[in-house]
Amino acid sequence: MEDVPPGLAEHPDRLRWNAKYGDAPGLSPVHPLAERALSLPMPDGGVLDLASGPSGSALLAAEAGRRVTAVDISELALDRLGAEARRRGLGSLITLVQADLGAWRPEPSGYALVLCTGFWDRAVFGRAVGAVLPGGLLGWEAFTEDARRSRPGMPAGWCLAPGEPASLLPDGFTVLDETDDARTAKRRLLARR
Repeated sequence: MEDVPPGLAEHPDRLRWNAKYGDAPGLSPVHPLAERALSLPMPDGGVLDLASGPSGSALLAAEAGRRVTAVDISELALDRLGAEARRRGLGSLITLVQADLGAWRPEPSGYALVLCTGFWDRAVFGRAVGAVLPGGLLGWEAFTEDARRSRPGMPAGWCLAPGEPASLLPDGFTVLDETDDARTAKRRLLARR
């Protein structure tokens, strides 16, 4: 990405994630939640990959013919994803958006699948829920409060409380799967609108 959007140049999350991605070559693997979601029937429409990083999941969705909007604060992650998409001939299907998810707003009811793995913020989740098309899917994975036992410095706000995120879904959503992984202290949700 050529220009960092105003307000992000010194953003601590951008600096932290750029440092992480600068040291980690390659792409993130396809997330099992993305594989599962993309194997299910969905309405026509795009995929929104929030906190995407250099997402193998975004590439899988594009390979399935879906238009993908990948949003991340790290231009290094997005550059890596964009380069791989172009190498695979998928560049026209993936839109890269560098943004702070706390400020960015998705198109309401604009996506057949909204996916977020490894990030939690209740307000962002609420906006993401509203971006799912009727009949579409929401896939989310984040740390639970149990993660703070092994990572005591992790802010509580980055962790799912008991029952979240399913308890935050509005009427009209059906939980297809909700799984806790004690080994990673993460909870995974797949729901249909």
